[in-house]
Amino acid sequence: MSHFTSEEEVSLQSMLRQLLQSVKEKITGAPSVECAEEILLHLEETDENFHNYEFVKYLRQYISKNLGSVIEEETEKRTSAQNQGEGSGYDTLVQHVTKKTRESKEYREMMHSLKNVMMVVVESLINKFEEDQMRYKEMHRKVKTEQQSSYYTDNCSDSDSSFNQSYTFMNQEQLQLLVERLDPAQPKEVRQEAMHTLCSAPPSDILNCESWTNLRKHLATALSDPDSNFSDKVLKFYAKTFSSSSLNMTRELYTSLAKYLELYFLSENNYVPTLSMGVDISNPDVIRLLKKIRLLNEYQREVPSFWIRHPEKYMEEIMESTLSLLSVKHDHSVSSKPLDPVYFLALVDLKAVWFKKWMHAYYSRTVVLRLLDKKYKSLIIASVEQCASYLEACESTVDGTGVFNYFSISHDGNKQKNFYTGKELQYIYFVHSLSLLGRLLIYKQGRKLFPIQLKNRKDLMSLTDLVILFTRLIYCSPNCPKTLTVHSGNYFPAGLITDVLRILCDRKECATECLYTNTVMEALLQPIHYLLNGTEVHLNCSETTLIHIADILARIAAVDEGLSLLLYGGENPSVEVTSHRGAHTIVQFTKKLLDEDISVLSGSEMLPVLKGAFIFVCRQMYSTCEGLEVLQLYRLHRSIAEAWKKTSLISERIPTPVTGADCSTSVSQWSQNFIVLEETLLDDLLNFASTPKGLLLLQNTGTVNECVTYMFNRFTKNLQVSGCEKFGYGVILSQVAATAPGALALQSSGFVKALVTELWGVLECGRDDIRVTHPRSTPVDPIDRSCQKSFLALIKLLSYPAVYELIGNQEIPNKPEYSLREVPTDIIDIVDRLIIVNTAAKIHSLFNYEQSHIFGLRLLNVLCCDLDTQLLFESQYKISEVLLDAQKENAINIAETSRYFIIDGLSVERNHILVRINHVGGPTERILPPRILHKGDDPYPWPMFSSYPLPTCYFAEFPRKTDSRQDDDASKLLSDLKNPDKHLGWIENVQRQFCEIMESKPNVVSGTNLAELIEKFVLLLSETPSECYFSSRENEDDANVVINLTPIQQLGIKMTISYGKHLNLLGENAENDLCQVLMSCEKYLKQQQHVFIQTSLRGLEEGYASYDWFTSSIFLIMMGDREKTSTFLHQFSHLLVSAFLWIPRLHRSIHLPLDTAMSGIHPVYFCSAHYVEMLLKAELPLVSSAFRMSGFTSSQICQQWLSQCFWNYMDWREICHYIAICIFLGPDYQIYMCLSVFKHLQQEILQHTQTQDLQVFLKEEALHGFQVSDYFRYMKNLALTYRPVLLKDMGNIRVLNT
Repeated sequence: MSHFTSEEEVSLQSMLRQLLQSVKEKITGAPSVECAEEILLHLEETDENFHNYEFVKYLRQYISKNLGSVIEEETEKRTSAQNQGEGSGYDTLVQHVTKKTRESKEYREMMHSLKNVMMVVVESLINKFEEDQMRYKEMHRKVKTEQQSSYYTDNCSDSDSSFNQSYTFMNQEQLQLLVERLDPAQPKEVRQEAMHTLCSAPPSDILNCESWTNLRKHLATALSDPDSNFSDKVLKFYAKTFSSSSLNMTRELYTSLAKYLELYFLSENNYVPTLSMGVDISNPDVIRLLKKIRLLNEYQREVPSFWIRHPEKYMEEIMESTLSLLSVKHDHSVSSKPLDPVYFLALVDLKAVWFKKWMHAYYSRTVVLRLLDKKYKSLIIASVEQCASYLEACESTVDGTGVFNYFSISHDGNKQKNFYTGKELQYIYFVHSLSLLGRLLIYKQGRKLFPIQLKNRKDLMSLTDLVILFTRLIYCSPNCPKTLTVHSGNYFPAGLITDVLRILCDRKECATECLYTNTVMEALLQPIHYLLNGTEVHLNCSETTLIHIADILARIAAVDEGLSLLLYGGENPSVEVTSHRGAHTIVQFTKKLLDEDISVLSGSEMLPVLKGAFIFVCRQMYSTCEGLEVLQLYRLHRSIAEAWKKTSLISERIPTPVTGADCSTSVSQWSQNFIVLEETLLDDLLNFASTPKGLLLLQNTGTVNECVTYMFNRFTKNLQVSGCEKFGYGVILSQVAATAPGALALQSSGFVKALVTELWGVLECGRDDIRVTHPRSTPVDPIDRSCQKSFLALIKLLSYPAVYELIGNQEIPNKPEYSLREVPTDIIDIVDRLIIVNTAAKIHSLFNYEQSHIFGLRLLNVLCCDLDTQLLFESQYKISEVLLDAQKENAINIAETSRYFIIDGLSVERNHILVRINHVGGPTERILPPRILHKGDDPYPWPMFSSYPLPTCYFAEFPRKTDSRQDDDASKLLSDLKNPDKHLGWIENVQRQFCEIMESKPNVVSGTNLAELIEKFVLLLSETPSECYFSSRENEDDANVVINLTPIQQLGIKMTISYGKHLNLLGENAENDLCQVLMSCEKYLKQQQHVFIQTSLRGLEEGYASYDWFTSSIFLIMMGDREKTSTFLHQFSHLLVSAFLWIPRLHRSIHLPLDTAMSGIHPVYFCSAHYVEMLLKAELPLVSSAFRMSGFTSSQICQQWLSQCFWNYMDWREICHYIAICIFLGPDYQIYMCLSVFKHLQQEILQHTQTQDLQVFLKEEALHGFQVSDYFRYMKNLALTYRPVLLKDMGNIRVLNT
């Protein structure tokens, strides 16, 4: 190496630099120099690229060149010695050669030469490194100088590049020296250099040094240094530490910064602007102060995300230092009072986001609330006082015209604001206080901080007082000027307060404590009272104010507790005057708005929006049964309908906007509001259909078709019903589909077509875009999951009134050929293609024959649970014959008299339906075969059949009850009825005896006992003028009137006779007697029916389109006695209870208002079922909620139960008890009976709501285990509570003014 040239030196430097760069990460990660040396020594073991480094290759060549001959010589010597037996093993050879080589002269010379060479190379590298560092520092200094010259233009860059700075490791001695150099007594240059070094040191070393206490003091002093560059360096150190250190380190720095700021504000020597001066944020002193506050606030916002991982005391220190700072108050007069820290915090965090984050988690919220309660309640008091003082200022600035002269923030949103006046600062502090209080009130422990004592108030301020203060602020504070809405954001008081109250409304417990009181409601309604009474109102932009109030009222009305407050009053409803309750005030004001009868608001562009807002409040009330009961007297449905018709005429004349034209000239804001109002009014009318009685009111406005079309349009776009509704249009659809006019409206709107088309697409077509890549799985369930939604929608749609309107008197197509592209569009097509699949053409037209036909059979099974629908299908389509023929084709003849049925999904479904439709009976009176197969050798033990009669195994053997004629209690009651003493209270006496029998001996109320009891009781009632509800008419037989029984009636008679004989109640000639009874009743009722010239309803064209199940029930009770049955029904027709038990009694009846009779909606639906829904919500809230969630309504299933007198749902004895209870105790017991059934089914209803088949369960399943006597006491208790209201409304059906 004596000839070591400069080229070789450069080459070695390059090799060595490459090696060091490759192992840089390993070395820099070493905690000490010793560890770094260890890493290098074991590099060959840890680095897979070790032998590829150029420096390693160079060393290998160098060693081979200098020691190669020595190694070869020693190897030969050792090898020859081993051959002579002196040693053995490769390891021994290596060790020997290595030892000899290291002891050689050549090795010593090589190491000496290599060390000299490497010293030169390393020294050269170090020199170059120092030169590079000097150049880097010079360049950094230049860049820094340029940054400082433009630093003032940076709003705040405290925390910029916190992670991009290099660290210089320092020991304790160096840190101690650094602390001493930061002493305020040191020269400025020394302190600046020390601060620069400090910013380069790891924060962990600094915070853990022994002199941290002194350093903290020096840093706090440095923050007040007049040199802004120096104080900014300190802030940069704080920012870097906050962003790169753990909580146990940063908490000390944060608390020191908070303490510094606290002392800064308390000192009289520091510059703090006063309220009268305002704040100029271009002032250097203010800029420095705001930077410190902003840094503090940024840490406040970030720290909640990780303080849960540290001890609670750390979090508590941070909170306490913050609250201590914000509690600083100056005790001076208002004009010269220096601003408190909270003003500056509000400037950088207007809506108190820091407090919102601190209160979010229970872990931190508990500590905050404890500190506020124990030590810093003054902070809450100050916030409330600020809101109160802002209210006083608002009220004092209103002049006689109701216009605010000042005290609002307004500036050009495109320009940066540099100066805030005292009033603007007060408003900023108010917004911060409002946000803080709003967040505080959300939580229970936060509300427990109230009541509080204010300085200028004698009484304590409670939660209610605070909410009233907020409410007064809504209609006393300035509203957002229309010209500033684009740039100002939601920082105007009315909007901010509405946001706070909105959040309170959305939390039940919070709203109950804060809002649901009469005093709060009165405060909210105060401006409305003024406007209704014509009192002069000092409001700025009162339309906006009223819209905010309407928003809050709507949210209150959307919750049961709030709705009850509006409808009935709060704490002491009996004392309240009815007309002054919230609901009455709101609806009166809404009607005046619709009539444009408020002079202050006439001509306003915002009037259409205001109308929509208050109608929405009313809608939250009238869309419930209890709300409609209160509001129906105001005929609001008429007012809304008239307003819609007027608005639709105006909107038709509004020109269509032209593309590219100026909106202000093409369509004015007023015109746009009118277009929106038209849809809003139609939407509000539609929501009357949320209840049965509301649907009747809607039908009588003549707008049901338009409303349903509007619903369909929104439904197809998947639009939300409203901001307060979560479950879509399911309930409204179920209500509409339960009536004949509603079904026609659904058909004309296109809803039925869309539903059928969607079903066909899912069932037969599938999705073309996924068929190849993702073929559909083979369905396992009878109704595949993809079809479940359409299946439930069809069941919901096809109540009997809807079925009769949609397919009544219509023949199925039965085409000779069906195209594969032919898609059904109507219900009759579904019957033709999926249910009555009786031709080869129909079978071949189905891609998925078995799945689709099973779907149709399942649908048929549910539909036939309604006995009227079953009779309609049988009379029009001979459904029994179709199913029997299909079973016959599915059988294999084994012998002449024996056949074997093929068991498959279709034959099992058909067998179930055939048994269901050919055998009437309650849960213990018939046996329905299951639709599933069992495991084992005999998967389906139930016999199939292809002709009548039914196998006897499907007839249940139930015990025959003997007639208890000799029972003493029944005999006494019957004796009292035969020999009546019509003194005052005789009816109550009879009812009392009947109740005693029902509670103690319910079995007595059956057979001839029941027949005689109801016969005598109805006779006495019909002879009592006060009990005769319907006017008496003689049954004059007209020779020209011929009554012919319809096919439906004829089939119903056969079904009744079959059931009666099965019960051993009828003789041989019963069928003819029942025919005579039905014809006599129809002739009698026909004399009391309207004669309609034109009607669009198929069910009103002729006589009653269904079967008379009540007459059949009475016929069975009278043991088939024609004379007794006819006489009883004639007398019974005079009583109010006949309107609800005997459904044909009021068909097209002259006893109903004309519009009600023409609607085709029966009182059983709009009265009985309506009140079932209302009581269900009060008595069985879980069941009520289950119905709402499922999108099905209790009113639809109740209408089905009551129309067929619970046939097929209850055993005969329970049906007799139902009829007897209603006759003896009153028609309202019909409602209590339905409530009892729902109470009995509660658990099953909840379960089937979860499995999403509630409507299928309620329609298919009989009422297993239900006995009227078990729930008789429950019904009596309901009567004690609700009878006055229900009987009154039931008695109003003939004069119901809709």
